[in-house]
Amino acid sequence: MTNDDKFCKAVATLVSPTPEYTYGGSMDNETIFNTVKWKTGEDGNGSAILSNSLPSGITWTKVKAEMDKL
Repeated sequence: MTNDDKFCKAVATLVSPTPEYTYGGSMDNETIFNTVKWKTGEDGNGSAILSNSLPSGITWTKVKAEMDKL
């Protein structure tokens, strides 16, 4: 299982409903985690509004702990 797979599973475990997000690179450190763009809504055309604001209850420490369990 790749770190990206682990990240997806960790986020799904920590946040319900699972948020939509995007990032570049491989999710293997806090620097990459801090570049994640989280979907916070949609504009009038239905396009995603993205933000660096973390969903409630999620931090790199919590995500990493979940990833380490997998």
